[in-house]
Amino acid sequence: MISNPVKQKVSESMEARFRSLAEGWHRDTDHMSSMDAASAHPAYQEIIRLGSEVVPLLLRDLEENHGHWFHALQAITGVNPIPVSAAGNIPKMAEAWLTWARHNGYQW
Repeated sequence: MISNPVKQKVSESMEARFRSLAEGWHRDTDHMSSMDAASAHPAYQEIIRLGSEVVPLLLRDLEENHGHWFHALQAITGVNPIPVSAAGNIPKMAEAWLTWARHNGYQW
């Protein structure tokens, strides 16, 4: 778990790397019905390996596009704020993460 949220501005190179990986991931997996299969994609796994610096970008995409970054956020932060009652409801899952992030000092 991350004890000190990332508050600094995300570097342009990190944002470019994230965007490139995210585009490749979407291109290759948007047709998949299984999020488990999609999150196993090499680009998604590379996004996870980018670590805590990428969390604000994930949160921004989650807020703006309801991007499916739930597995990545959990892998990076070590938490899962989604209540059982929200499982499968993407807008409620996104709101649970965004609420958690705000309460933990994240900015995006």
